[in-house]
Parts: sequence; C-alpha cells; structure tokens
Amino acid sequence: MSLPNYSDHDGLGLADLVARGEVSPAELTEAAIERIERHNPTLNAVVHKGYDDARKAAAGPLPDGPFKGVPFLIKDLGVTVAGWPRTSGSRFVGHIVDTEDSGLVRRYRDSGVVLLGKTNTPEFGITGATESGFLGPCRNPWNPDHISGGSSGGAASAVAAGIVPLAHASDGLGSIRIPAACCGLVGLKVTRDRNPNLPDSYDYAQGLVVDHVVTRTVRDTAAMLDATGYPEPASPYSPPAKAGLYMDEVGRSPGRLRIAWSSETPNGRPIDPRVQAALEQTAALLEGLGHEVVPRGLGIDYRALYAARGPLAGANFAAGMRRLIDQIGREPEPDELEPLTWAALNGGRKVTGEQALWSLQEMRRLTRGALALFETFDVYLTPVMGTPPPPVGHIDPVRLEPKEINRRQAAAFPYTPPANFTGQPSISLPLAWSAEGLPIGMMFTGRYADEATLLRLAAQLEKEQPWKDRRPPVWG
Repeated sequence: MSLPNYSDHDGLGLADLVARGEVSPAELTEAAIERIERHNPTLNAVVHKGYDDARKAAAGPLPDGPFKGVPFLIKDLGVTVAGWPRTSGSRFVGHIVDTEDSGLVRRYRDSGVVLLGKTNTPEFGITGATESGFLGPCRNPWNPDHISGGSSGGAASAVAAGIVPLAHASDGLGSIRIPAACCGLVGLKVTRDRNPNLPDSYDYAQGLVVDHVVTRTVRDTAAMLDATGYPEPASPYSPPAKAGLYMDEVGRSPGRLRIAWSSETPNGRPIDPRVQAALEQTAALLEGLGHEVVPRGLGIDYRALYAARGPLAGANFAAGMRRLIDQIGREPEPDELEPLTWAALNGGRKVTGEQALWSLQEMRRLTRGALALFETFDVYLTPVMGTPPPPVGHIDPVRLEPKEINRRQAAAFPYTPPANFTGQPSISLPLAWSAEGLPIGMMFTGRYADEATLLRLAAQLEKEQPWKDRRPPVWG
C-alpha cells in the first residue's frame, strides 16, 4: 500500500490512524521506506537503513504510546541503538556497532515509534552545516543546492521532505534550531536536563547539549517531550520542574506576553536584509496578536561569554574523544579527522585543569546576568540565523581552514549559542520564507524551564500563520 497521503499527516495524526484501525504500523513503515528510497539519492538524509529491524518491530507488539506505529529516525550522534552502526559523521569512528539502546532511545521506543534508520550529521556535530568527508553533504528539500543546517541536518531534511513526521535531534550550539530554520520546521531546544542522557552517556558538553526532536507541528513537539522528559532514577541532575503535560499547553492562550526583540549580533555586524525584514514582520504579527512587543537587545557581553566558554568546551571535547579513542583502541591517523576536529582536539588537550574550572565558574557567573534579564520580560525574539540557508559548500569542513569556517559560521549562526550557555528553552518556528523560496526561522527564547510559555505562543502563531501544509519541491 503506497499511502499517497502519508506525508500529509503529522506524527499524532498517523498514530490516530493506527489507533482507529485505518492503517497498520507495517503500512506506515513501508510508506516511509518508499520515501527514503525515492528522496535519499537527492538529499542524503538517511545514512543507515534499518529496514529489517523496522519491519520486524512494526509487525510485532508496540508500546501503547502517543506515537504508536509512527516511523522515526535517530541522529547518528550521541545516542546508541542496539545492533546498529554509529559513525558520528567521522571516518575515524567508522562503523562501531552498538550493543544496546541508550536511555533516550528506550524512551523513544516506549512512545510507540518504529525506528527506521539513522540520519546524517557533520563530524561530531561540530558545524552548523551537515557536510562531512565521510558521510557527504545533506541537502535541503526546499532547494538541494542549499544546506539543511546542522548538526541535525539529516533529521530536518527527512522531516521536511515528508519521509517521517518527526525525528530525533540534538542541540549543543543550535543544532536543533538551525536545521529547523533551514528546513521550515519546529525545533525546540529544551531546558538542560529536561531529557536526561545518563546513566549510559557521559555528561557531554557539561549540560550544554540537549536532545529532542524536529517536527512539522507544535503538538508533535509537545507530545514527544511529554513522552521522554521525565525524571531518571539516581540521576545526579534533577530535571527542572514543570506544571503539567506539555500537550495541555498547546491551544491554551498564552495571555498577553511581554516580548523583547532584537537583531543585535555578538560581533555587532548587521544581518541579511531578508532576515531583518522577516524579524520586523514577526514583531508586527506579535503586536497584532495583543502582545507587548519591545525592541530591546540583551545587552550582555558576548565577547566575555564566548571567551568564558572556550576552555571548558575544549577540555570537554578532548575528554569525550579520549573515551572514544579508548573504545577504538588507538589514536586517529592524520587523515581520519577533519581539520576543524583536529584543531578542536589539539586545542582541548592543551587546556589545564585550572583553565577548565575557571571557565566553568565564569560561565555560571555570566549566565546569571543573562537569566536575570528574563525577569523583566517573558520571551526574547531574534532570528535563528543571520542569513537564509547558505549554499552547500559555503561551510565546508574539509576544504576550508578552521579560522575561515568559524568566520562563516559566525555570520550565518550568530544567535543560537547563548541559550545553550544558560540552559534556557528556545524554539525555532518557520514564520517566513525568502523570495527565493528558502525558509527563514524565528527564534523565541523563554525563561529557564519555561517550555510551557513557548509552546503556548508557538501554537498561537501556528494557528495565526500556518506552515504545516507548505510543501518543498522535494516532498512526499
């Protein structure tokens, strides 16, 4: 059964069809596989095809979760799937085969999804463009000559093309929100520790990295967070408190919010005029909905904040690589890591313990100031990116020198990192498109642990300016 309208449904919509007996999980699995085979030669979004495991799971008993029978993809970075290879986008890793599911993957399975395969990612998720010498570039369904974002670019490309309605993603400096913006999706970076990654994963990036999903609808984002975002026994990190189910927030009035907005960038340079226009249109839309909309930047010392992060981030990356090197049993050869990865590893190995602890202390001190600003407003609006999605190759981690890569990334992705530093929730919404037909995402950052307000606002904007039925050229 081809299910020609399969891609028109979000995840909860497909699960409802399964619950009513109108379609089987096996039929949904075949529909997704058909679309992978049709679109992956163009997009290179799916890098491991777990079709046999998916068909077996779809034919058997599935947990009675909110996404029972819905096809789902896992990012090839950070989490593990029993019996599946893991590359982290790196030639050095190759194809390690993991022996068990990570805790988050078990939670995904409990939600009822059927795991189909793994999605493309840049080497160790370092860049905001999903391009690597090992896995190759992932392309954007809205225009395959442009990037799908990174590091969850494969996930976003697959969801935007209608291959699956939602997919696993992770965000360390913007890696959920940037791909969502590039591909016209909803991408929520959750509060730190909302979705636990222990006990089977080390505390990568000291809490800066979080896992969630990219979706086409706000309700799918909320429902999956309800399914995965609950306390983990014996965790050394308590998850932030929440008032209730996030699905209950979808459709609930956000009330009259005080929303600050700005296009200020850390380096003070102006952004692309197309993005600036989209930002101003979004501010006007919010004002028209009755919110108090105030033009105001954060006014924080970005230079000090980024400098404070550097030593801790470098040492943490080197420590994570040490675990991987011990697992593989040898050091990487010169041609097994990309130049940017080598620069990060060599730099991280030079960080002293004193520098790393100073970095942690300074980060906490500076982020307190940023968090205090949110006591004067409810939500902060910026673009997700400084430009529309750049062409494939503009941020090439193999061809370009590390300094040039970082310069180009600073221009394209100036807005997302601070929410990782502070741990705040931050969501990308597809509220604009360029004249060339490329999505332009708007980013809303909330108070610490306040996903509820963001989801209420996102649902209001989704109703006012719908995006779900917009179709890219590579679709369905």
